[in-house]
Amino acid sequence: MFGGIDEVDWASLEHAYGPADDVPDMLFGLASSDPAERETALDGMYGAVHHQGDVYDSTLACIPFLLELVADPSVQDRGGIVELLTSIGGIDLDGDDELDPEDEEFEYAANYAMAASAVTAGADVFLALLDAEDRGVRLAVPLALATLHGEPELVLELLRERLGAEQDAEVRFACVEAAGRIALRHGCLSAEVVQWLSRLTRVSYDAGLRLAALAQLARCAPAELPADVVPDVTGLLRELRSEPVAAAPAADRPSTPTLLGQLRERREAETVGRHAPWTADLLRTLHSGLGDRVDDRIALLADQLCSPEWSQRIDAVRMSSGLLRTWRGDYEELVGLIGEQLADPEPRLADAAAVSLGELFTLAAPAADALADFVAADPGSWVQEWASGPLMLGSAVAALARSGDRRAVPVLARTLELPEAPQDLGYALDHLGAAAAPLAPALRRRLAEVELDDRLYDLAGPLLYGLTALRATDAMPEVLRVLRGAPEYRREWVVELVLRALTAFGPAAQEAVPDLRTLLDCAPHSGSFAAKTAAALFAIESDADAVLPVLRTALAAVDPGARRSAASALGALGSAAVEATPALMSLLSASDPWTRVDAATALWRVTGDPERAWPVLMTAWEGLPFTRVPTAERLAERTGGANEPVAEGAERILCAELASVRRHNAIDGGYGSHDIFTDEKLLALCRRALSRERTA
Repeated sequence: MFGGIDEVDWASLEHAYGPADDVPDMLFGLASSDPAERETALDGMYGAVHHQGDVYDSTLACIPFLLELVADPSVQDRGGIVELLTSIGGIDLDGDDELDPEDEEFEYAANYAMAASAVTAGADVFLALLDAEDRGVRLAVPLALATLHGEPELVLELLRERLGAEQDAEVRFACVEAAGRIALRHGCLSAEVVQWLSRLTRVSYDAGLRLAALAQLARCAPAELPADVVPDVTGLLRELRSEPVAAAPAADRPSTPTLLGQLRERREAETVGRHAPWTADLLRTLHSGLGDRVDDRIALLADQLCSPEWSQRIDAVRMSSGLLRTWRGDYEELVGLIGEQLADPEPRLADAAAVSLGELFTLAAPAADALADFVAADPGSWVQEWASGPLMLGSAVAALARSGDRRAVPVLARTLELPEAPQDLGYALDHLGAAAAPLAPALRRRLAEVELDDRLYDLAGPLLYGLTALRATDAMPEVLRVLRGAPEYRREWVVELVLRALTAFGPAAQEAVPDLRTLLDCAPHSGSFAAKTAAALFAIESDADAVLPVLRTALAAVDPGARRSAASALGALGSAAVEATPALMSLLSASDPWTRVDAATALWRVTGDPERAWPVLMTAWEGLPFTRVPTAERLAERTGGANEPVAEGAERILCAELASVRRHNAIDGGYGSHDIFTDEKLLALCRRALSRERTA
């Protein structure tokens, strides 16, 4: 085995962590008779040789040896190697983008292309493995062939034949998924695949196969789905509840301290005790294919959330989160059903429901009673302690507070009695408004007790943020104590939190003016810190002359952060900052898009005229959706008076945003904890701004 491996100068090649001289050991490890050694070797291949999907020169050198391993029937766990090869060779490059050889991305693109070519050239090895004895191989090979083989017509024919002979349900689903991949990659075969998938959805086939076919139809030809797809799918799910319960994995598989091992064990733990555990993957594919058919997806998820099987319900909770993060809709019923899962005795389900509701903020209101009941019944869930990292609020408490429900306040008061306040406590108060005012005395007391040492930022941060959210001006003595006594370690971070509080307190923070002037005298005027200090000083004194020199200097800085902070502060000055107009105009062509947006917004506020600022904001709105909130805020500030200049086209983009079903910040494959909150904020601003536009 591995003829010629010693002839490769591995030390001259590289992987993610440097010289690739350890790669031969990984390759031999893949052929080991020890399952732990095999898993460790495969983890090493993904971790270094194919790190995060990258292809290095060492990756290319491995391909012939990986193909040799796949072809050897004496090698165990070959399915994992097939998946590795599929990933290495299956990266699609956009043929329309021809990189210049001088471009820094050229080498990476060339490696991907060479990897695809090398694996495709050896893809015939997979043909003989469609009927391999090893189930793991049979699971992995269909997708490998669909992705890598150069004769898709042949592959499609073989997949059909294999489907008829294969007895394992999941391998059959893999054949169907591979056919869907062929339809997406090879348009000339799409109609043929769709016709075959449509036949598989008929009642003469078993429920699992019909569900798999529906999922692939949704993925590659959603228009071909039957009109009554939801009752069809819910009926199939009921049939599948009679499937045998998944057994525990074999006990002889050793545990390995690897990421692959952890993922495998988690996957195994998730499937034990479930009826037809593979339905989750099929339903995820189906939901992805249904896309913006929000009402159909809600109906399907509502049915799943009413299933007698907790496992189907936990899948539905997680899929509901994906729907809610990406698409706008009427979710009242769905959110209420998610809330009902909190009462389930299965802790994994209740926890998943609490986490999901925590992402919804005010949209979680239909589940508020269920959250309040859950929190009241389990004080042990009020905070979460991690092996490493700060103390945090429990998911259900955070969700209740984020929804704006005042029943969270007594619980938050109890958490303030703990030796250390939860790190996210202050953020929760942001959403409770005046209802959280009774917490101010406890926050002040805790802040007065914090030692002014190197842990000040960690311990005072949540308290300062909370006092800022509450506009608790009575806390000035405690806030000034922190400002005046902050140690050198992370001092600027601490002071910036104090500046946020003083800005929020406004004129009530008059006692801090000498301290702020001292900060301005000591800080370099070109920095973001100086701009934030000046903003706080203006919020207190409303003396534009005292801060304009600092802000104009910061506006001319090289650092985009300083420019943005200065622009925001100048916008708050309004017409009093009119002398900064030329400097703001010069930033409308800055290379950083956020600098352009902040400068345009400030310019509009300073001059009261959108003529120069609006084209910049319109361009950003169309091309950079994440900039829409500050633009909508500016539009919503307008009075709608007859003499106010018109922002041409504003009504059109506001109407288009409100008509859009997809959230403006939805990203395939990623999300942030506040995405739904931010998008709902945008919608509210658009409605307000639109009413102003129509009265102008």
